[in-house]
Amino acid sequence: MKRRGPFSPDSHWHQTQVQLILGGMLVLVVVGGGLIWLLYGWTAAITAVSCLLVVAGLIGLLWLVLRLLEAWVGGDEP
Repeated sequence: MKRRGPFSPDSHWHQTQVQLILGGMLVLVVVGGGLIWLLYGWTAAITAVSCLLVVAGLIGLLWLVLRLLEAWVGGDEP
């Protein structure tokens, strides 16, 4: 059995946050695209999935900017 180091709440929070963001984006694209495909057909689904991927990319970019700001400001805390 692999031994782990001591529990770190900060690394656990970061790992959980990354998993939730990626899972939310995956659900948005797969479930949203699938429902649009069922209701409207392939051409609408291709268009919708491309739009959903752009939205997911914007959410990821916003998350990245906020993480960078958090790291920048976090260095000033005592």
